[in-house]
Amino acid sequence: MPRNLLQDMVRKAPAKRGMIQREKPAYHTFSAADADGEKIPDKTKQNSKGSKYRLYFVALISVIFLLFALSFLFSSAKVVVTPKVKEIPLNENLSAAKDSNTSSLSFDLVVISGEENKIIQGGEEKDVVIAAKGTVLIYNAYSSSSQTLDIDTRLEGSNGKIYKTSKKITVPGMTKDNKPGSIEVGIYGAETGEEYNSVPLDFKIFGFRGTPKYSKFYARSKGEITGGFKGKAPVVSSLDKATAVSELETTLKAKLLKKATDQIPSGFILFKDAIFLDIDEKDVDFTPDKDNQVSVNIKGTLYGFIFNEKKLTAKIAQDIIDKYDGSEIYIPNIRDLTFSFTDKENISFADVKNIGFTLSGIPKIVYKVNEEKFTADLLNKKKKDFNQILAQYPNISSAELIFRPFWKASFPEKSESIEIIVNYPK
Repeated sequence: MPRNLLQDMVRKAPAKRGMIQREKPAYHTFSAADADGEKIPDKTKQNSKGSKYRLYFVALISVIFLLFALSFLFSSAKVVVTPKVKEIPLNENLSAAKDSNTSSLSFDLVVISGEENKIIQGGEEKDVVIAAKGTVLIYNAYSSSSQTLDIDTRLEGSNGKIYKTSKKITVPGMTKDNKPGSIEVGIYGAETGEEYNSVPLDFKIFGFRGTPKYSKFYARSKGEITGGFKGKAPVVSSLDKATAVSELETTLKAKLLKKATDQIPSGFILFKDAIFLDIDEKDVDFTPDKDNQVSVNIKGTLYGFIFNEKKLTAKIAQDIIDKYDGSEIYIPNIRDLTFSFTDKENISFADVKNIGFTLSGIPKIVYKVNEEKFTADLLNKKKKDFNQILAQYPNISSAELIFRPFWKASFPEKSESIEIIVNYPK
């Protein structure tokens, strides 16, 4: 027995002198076994792995909670609306008054003057006499009352020659700030010949001579007075004259219509057939030119009748919509409606006060949506109540609702977070 103990002993190296020998603790890894010899799992490793999984789970829950909180903070709703649209046949006789201040339909008048010319080939030469022509502005500095001047009123030019007005006119009176009233009118030489051609002139009304009106009514020419001729010149056939004038009228009308359209203020309508080009026969000149050619010149005035779009739209709605409740509407194709004067031949366009006309076609009536009110009605409402709120808006045909995030059950509390998009037809 003592022998065996000596054999199991481990010899230790003697400690160096001056140093304390410390024995390092021995570390051993044991695999425990049960009574049958089977290994028992290491619980230390299991606890470490379980703690790591719990940490991941807590982090995931935190991220989900953060995203959920952010979704509430940045939640929004978008409503895409299709407004109610009706197409109703229209064929209505309407009337309007000029510059009316009442609620009835009214019109304004756009007046633009211009001229156009071209050169055509003449025929055989004959003796020709042509009166010089021009345009003047006649002023009334006499009183606030208007003054009527008959056709062929004689004007005495500063060159000593007599000219006549081409039509009957009414010269407006002075304004409240004592500014003279004025009107434009064509004139022509009392006699034919080139001697009546002239640079711009000043005029007095010959018939007022010897009266207080003589010094208070005066005229000044706009541009030169031209076209006077007496002698042999190529003659143009009636057919060539008519063709040339017709072509010039078409060109002049298109040019003046373009100018009128550019001047129309926003919110007003000028129908393409609500215009009239006034060209008097005395405003058509055929002047001999060189090389057996003739210069054709026409002067005309375009009158355009413009309407307030909102007032006209409301009038159309009242006439054709059954039980119209006054809802705000607009007609995107209103300019495509057909306009025609009821009695165009008897309208004096220069001083027209009232007109009758017909509008026909198929207007597309689009109901407007009060987006501000609609947004206010949706604030903080439950998603399930949307159809009930929508039913309160008869001007809406249908609507599509989009929530962000999609699981939100109610509308945002702030109007800035609700977007209303109305798909109005063009």
